[in-house]
Amino acid sequence: MPFADPPFPAVPLSDTVPAPVVDGALIAGLAAEFAVRAAEHDAKASFPFENFERLHAAGLLALVDPPSVGGQGGGLGDALAVVGGIARGEPSTALVLVLHYVIHNQLWRGTAWPEPLRDRVARSAVTDGALINLLRVEPELGTPHRGGLPATVARRVPGGWRISGTKIYSTGIPALAWLGVWARSEDDEPLVGNWLVPRGAGLAEQGVEVRETWNHIGMRASGSHEVVFHDVFVPDDHVGELRPLAGWAAPDPLNIAWMSTLFSGVYDGVARSARDWLVGFLHARKPTGLGASLATVPRLQEALGGIEALLLTNRVLLRSLSAAVDRQSPPPPTDSLLIKHTVADNAIEAVARALEITGNPGLSRDNPLERHHRDVLCARVHAPQSDMILTGAGRAALARHGAAGVR
Repeated sequence: MPFADPPFPAVPLSDTVPAPVVDGALIAGLAAEFAVRAAEHDAKASFPFENFERLHAAGLLALVDPPSVGGQGGGLGDALAVVGGIARGEPSTALVLVLHYVIHNQLWRGTAWPEPLRDRVARSAVTDGALINLLRVEPELGTPHRGGLPATVARRVPGGWRISGTKIYSTGIPALAWLGVWARSEDDEPLVGNWLVPRGAGLAEQGVEVRETWNHIGMRASGSHEVVFHDVFVPDDHVGELRPLAGWAAPDPLNIAWMSTLFSGVYDGVARSARDWLVGFLHARKPTGLGASLATVPRLQEALGGIEALLLTNRVLLRSLSAAVDRQSPPPPTDSLLIKHTVADNAIEAVARALEITGNPGLSRDNPLERHHRDVLCARVHAPQSDMILTGAGRAALARHGAAGVR
C-alpha cells in the first residue's frame, strides 16, 4: 500500500490567495527603478542605499510589523510578493530585505526578545527605516546550521555584556541600524543566543570594525562584509533568549518556512528577470537567414516552454508554502526546506537554459543575463545547503515510514 504522506495544503493555480497589503503596481515600479541602477551597483560592488530610502518611503520596511506600532500587518504571502518583485529589479536589495523581514516576524512570536526592545526595533523601522540582521557566520565555525559553538564571546560586566569576535557574510552591514550577534557566554557551561548592538553615531567608536571584504561573483551589492567586535558593550535589556547550545537544535517550523520561502523568492525573482530578458531577445533578434525573429522558431519556443514549466513549479510551491504559513499551519521543516532546494535548483536551471539558448549574447556584460546567472548561483550557498536538506529529508522519510516499505 502507498505511504501516507503528511498533509500539505496546496494553492490552486488561480489567484485565490489573499491580495497583498501592498500594491503590486508599486512593487513593480520600484523594481523597474532599481533595475536601472543594478548593473552599476554590480560592477562597483556598491551598496544601494537609495533603494532602501525608497522602500522606507513606501512603508515596506515595516511590512510584517503589526499596525499597533505603525506596521502594515503583512504575512508571509505579502513578504513574498515584495521580495520576489524587488528581486526582479535588484536582488541584493531583496536579500537584505529577506533577512530584515524574517527577524521582524520573529520579534512578534514568543518571548525571545524583551518587549520594550521588540517595540523599539519595530518602531525604528517605521520611523527611520532602520534595518536589522543577525550576524551568525564565522571564519572557523562557518554556518551555525552545521553545529558547534560560536567563537564570538559575551562576558558579563556591570549593567550588561562585552562582546568580542568576528563575523563574516554580514549582509547589509553598510546600512544596518541593528546588529544581532550570535555568540556564547563566557561560562563553564556557555549559553548561546543573540545580543543586539544598536548602531550609534559611528561603528568604529563603538568598537565595531567593518572590513570591506565582500568580493563575490554574485549578489555583489549586498554589502556582505566581515565585521569584528572589539569588546563592544551591550546592555542587559538588549539580549535575546539565551539557551544551552543543545536547546537550539530543534528547528522552528514557522521560522524555517519563512526563511525557505523568502530566500527562494529572491532567486525565483532573478530567474524571472532572466526569462523576461530572453523573451525580449527572441522577439528582437532577426537573423538574415531566417527572415523572421527567433521567437518564430519551434525549437526555441519549446526551450522557452521548459523554462516556463520550471517557473510555474516554483510559483505553485512558494504560494502553497506561504499560504500554509498564513493559515497558521506551517508544514514540517523538512517540507519547507525541500521547497527551498527545489525552487533554487529550478531557478538556476532556468537561467542556465536561457544562457544556452542565447549563446554569446547571453554571456556579454552588455546584457543583464550574465549578471542574472552570477546572482542566481548564490542560491546554493544559503544555509542549510542541499546536502543537509536532502539528508534530513531522507532520514525523516525513513523514520516516518519505518520498515513498512519492506516487502
